[in-house]
This record gives sequence, C-alpha cells and structure tokens, in this order.
Amino acid sequence: MSRLKELMKNNWVFLSIFCVAASLLIHGVLTSYRISAPASSQTVDWGLSFGAKNTPPRGNVSAEELKKNNAYFIGNTEEKTIYLTFDAGYENGQTEKILDTLKKHNIKATFFLVSHYIKSCPELVKRMVEEGHIVANHTATHPDMSKISTIESFTEEIKGLERIFEELTGKEMPKFYRPPQGKFSEVNLEFANRLGYTTIFWSLAYADWDTSNQPSREYALEKLNSRIHNGAIVLLHSTSQTNAEILDELLTDWKEQGYVFGTLYEFTESKS
Repeated sequence: MSRLKELMKNNWVFLSIFCVAASLLIHGVLTSYRISAPASSQTVDWGLSFGAKNTPPRGNVSAEELKKNNAYFIGNTEEKTIYLTFDAGYENGQTEKILDTLKKHNIKATFFLVSHYIKSCPELVKRMVEEGHIVANHTATHPDMSKISTIESFTEEIKGLERIFEELTGKEMPKFYRPPQGKFSEVNLEFANRLGYTTIFWSLAYADWDTSNQPSREYALEKLNSRIHNGAIVLLHSTSQTNAEILDELLTDWKEQGYVFGTLYEFTESKS
C-alpha cells in the first residue's frame, strides 16, 4: 500500500510539473505569435484632433505606433521648431511666389511632388533643389496607397518617382515619403520603411486644396496662427492662391512668436 501511495505521489508531482511546463510553452508560443503577427492592411485616413489654442494635436494613430515603422507626424513638443512642407500634384502659378517668399525669409521647406509635376515643371523643381529645399516622394501617380498590398506595386510607385527626379537633377531623391491624401495602412508604412524611407504625416493643415473655393486671407491666418505649436509639421498646398498671398505675413508672425524653422533632415537627426 505504501508503495502505491509513493507512486501516486510521484505521478502527481510529475503531472503538475508537466502542466506548468505546457502552460509556459503555450504562453510563449502565443506571445511569439502576437509579436510576429502580420501588419494590418486596413485603410487609415490620417486625422487630427485639436485641443486648446497653440497646443499639439492628437493623431488618430499614436506617435508611438507610427514610430515602429519610422513614421512621424510631429517633432519635439518642448522646442519651438516648425517643419514647413508643401504638397503638389500639379502647378498653377503659385509656386514661384512661394519660393520667392521662402528665399526672403531664408527658410528651407520640403516639397512632396508627383511625377506629373516633375515632368511638367522641371525648372521649378531644379530651383527648389538649387535653393536648398528638399524635394520628396509623394508617389509617381498619386494613388490611394492603402489599396496597394504588394511590395512590388508599392516599390514601383516610389522608385518610379525616384527615377524621374534623378534623371532631371542627377541627384538621389531624399528618402522622405508622404502618402497621397493621407491614406495608408500599416503594411504601407512597413513597405516604406523597408525601402529606407521615413514617412512624414503632419500636425497642422487646413482646407486650402480646393482652388475653386479658396479660404479668405483672414480665415487662413486665424486658423494657422491659432493652431501652430511646438514641433509642428505643417502641410500647405502650393496650388493655393491664399497660401501664396499670406505666406510672407504668416512666416513673419511665426518668427515673432519665437518659432524657428528646421528641415526634415534635422528632424530625422533628432529622432535617431
């Protein structure tokens, strides 16, 4: 009888150890699965929510989540630095005035361009480069990139624009990418990162893109001045007549408020 009890006791101990080990193994497998789970292909429309005047907004995807794939929408909110960017799918006569104003203020901006712009306005693109601005990647054909699910198709949109830029300027295109219309997926961000790109969203923009319904000078200045904030990545459209008209006053206002202007090169250096 004592021998039987001893065997039962030993078996119970063995079974307990086995159960604990199995539990740890299963937990490890599940944890590993969560870590290596594939990126999501769900479409996201980049968006912001603003609080008090001149305070940083919140993105609908957190800065921490974006950073995992080398993507950003805002800089250091402890520093009064602005990163000025322009998006352009085509030219309608406003960019030359914008470049004149940037030169007057000695500010270097980033222009996110598509292939149509580079092909149709080569002299303006050359001027951007010669005057120290960054010409960056807004894709070749401006599609909804969130619908692109293969690295091959994504690469063609990015590399297609690179080829056109390099043929025109003889220079390598800077590795900054902005998704058209702010539409993206986690898969897109992963693809861009694999291609060596930093994805740049924005923390300040306003309704300036409709050339047939341009905001008034007063509205634009009030909106942009009330929402400017530390570390702002500002998106303006270079097709906007209002932007071309207010830019000199706007940059003067921001300087008087104590802001300085940085480049995206400086931005990425601060993140490394």
